[in-house]
Amino acid sequence: MPSLPVVLSLTFALAAGAASAQEPPTRQPPTRPSAQLDDVVVEGRQLENLVRNFVTEVSQPANNRGLARWNRPICVGAVNLRNDVGQYVVDRISDVARELEVEAGEPGCRPNILIVAADDGAALASAIVEDRPRNFDLRHNGTDAGTRAFRNFRTGEQPVRWWQISMPINAETGDRAVRLPGDIDPATGQPAAPTIHVFAASRLRTQIRDDMVRSVIIVDVERLAGANLVQLADYLALVALAQVDAEADTSAFPTILNLFADPASAPAGLTDWDRSYLTALYEHDQFRINRNSQVRAVAEAVIQDRREAAETASE
Repeated sequence: MPSLPVVLSLTFALAAGAASAQEPPTRQPPTRPSAQLDDVVVEGRQLENLVRNFVTEVSQPANNRGLARWNRPICVGAVNLRNDVGQYVVDRISDVARELEVEAGEPGCRPNILIVAADDGAALASAIVEDRPRNFDLRHNGTDAGTRAFRNFRTGEQPVRWWQISMPINAETGDRAVRLPGDIDPATGQPAAPTIHVFAASRLRTQIRDDMVRSVIIVDVERLAGANLVQLADYLALVALAQVDAEADTSAFPTILNLFADPASAPAGLTDWDRSYLTALYEHDQFRINRNSQVRAVAEAVIQDRREAAETASE
C-alpha cells in the first residue's frame, strides 16, 4: 500500500488515473422488493411507520437543504486497493448508478466519487483534510452535512467514513445557485452572488434543486471485521449514491448499512429496502421548497413500492 505522503497527493483533481468504469451493461428491470422483514409480513400502518422511520433515520441532507442526488454523470475512482478489487468496487457502484439511470463515466474520467483504502481511516481523513481543506469544507451552509458530521468523518472509529459536497443548482440553467467564497463579479471586482431569474413563482415549488457533486469515501481495512467484497461494494454503492447519516441507527431495518454490526449475519448485499429507497430517491420530485415534504415524498414512494411488492408476492 502506498505511503501516507503518496496518499496525501491524491485529490479529485489529481486522481484521474485511478478512475475506471466499465461499458454500460444491458439494463435489467429493477429487482422488486419483497414483503418480508425478518421473515414477518409487514402490513398496513406498521409498514408505513417503519418506512417513514427508515427514510428519516437514514437520510442526511446538507444543512437547511433538501435531499440531493446525482443529476450529473458519476466517475468512480479507487485508490490503495488491489487492481482487481478496486475494479470490482468501481464497476459495482457504476452498475447500481446505471440502474438508477445515472450515467457512469468512461475509463480515465476524472473522479467525483473517490474510494480510498487505508490502514488507519481517521488518520488518513485528518491528513487529507489538512492537506486540501477546500476540497472538504466550502464554508457555506447548505453544501455539506455540518460540523458534527465533519468531526465524525475526521475522528470517528467507523470502518467506512465519507464526506460529500452537494450544491444548490438552478434547474433551468444548470448553474450554481449559491455564492461561494471567492466569487467575484468580473465587471466590478466585488463579491457577487449568482443571479437567478424565476420563471414560475410558487410557495410550494422551486426551480432550485440539490445536486451531489463530490464524495470521498475512506475504507479502514483494519476494521472490516470479516465483511466480504460483495457486501462491502454494495455498502459503498449506497453511501456513494445517497446522503446517508453515518450515525444512523439502522438496527431495526433490513439494510446493508447493518454490515459492520455483525458481518456474518448481515445481508449479502443491497436489500430490497435499500433498492426501494434508492429508486424512490432518484424518482422523487426535487422541486419542493419544504425539506420535510421531500422526505415524505420519498417515504411515500417506498411505501407504494413495498405494497406493490407485497401484492406481487401474494399472487
